[in-house]
Amino acid sequence: MFTEERLEQILNILSKNGRVKVKELSELFNVSESMIRKDLKRLEEDGVLQRTYGGAILNRKFSKSSPIDTRIKANLDIKEVIAEKAFELIVDGDVVFLECSSINFYLAKLIANSNKKITLITNMSIIPPLFNNNETIKLICIGGVYDNKSGGVLGSEAISSISKYTFNKGFVGSAGVNLITNSVHTASLEDGNAKELVVSNSKEAFLLVEKEKFDIDSTYRFAHLEEFSAVITDSNLSDEIRYKLKKLNVKLI
Repeated sequence: MFTEERLEQILNILSKNGRVKVKELSELFNVSESMIRKDLKRLEEDGVLQRTYGGAILNRKFSKSSPIDTRIKANLDIKEVIAEKAFELIVDGDVVFLECSSINFYLAKLIANSNKKITLITNMSIIPPLFNNNETIKLICIGGVYDNKSGGVLGSEAISSISKYTFNKGFVGSAGVNLITNSVHTASLEDGNAKELVVSNSKEAFLLVEKEKFDIDSTYRFAHLEEFSAVITDSNLSDEIRYKLKKLNVKLI
């Protein structure tokens, strides 16, 4: 086997399992452990993995918390497309929860400018002013301690309020999605607790996420992908991501 072929297979194993071990690769490819270490060093120099004691792990980006004003402006066109897909799922009579997410802000704008007759519940503080001129939406605002990073209210009071409701549809954003561990992440414990509760209290929970988030991890895992009725994202996903979501029986919109 040529070196390039071995490197490609190592990357395939990494993509599937998230980590590799030198000894196991040596036995698999029938080459010395020193040769495998050279392979891993080369792939590390290419930026695709991080070597560890006895092996290597997939090199994934790590999300940093940023203010809502910054996040709202990033990937604007993509977020509007995702919001439009989510908007089409909402029907009259629904009880909908929008948690603190930049995509949910654009979803809220679509709802505010529509004639849909729903009950909308949110802990995102910048959403209520959008409804000043809307006569058809019953808007319920969750109280709590304001967090300027998330753009919403969090903490024990918010959790207590959210826990009293059941939602037909809950729309949740994420700082990162790991298809190796099937986990969905956010940047803070408080935000994660709120998102986790929204998912559990929703008859249908939808994950709104840009395709780039599938290559990012963050601090707090608040859900597994299997807990969502569907993932709503960009159309231009790689075949690998589509395959992994299909294996998990996660619907893709």
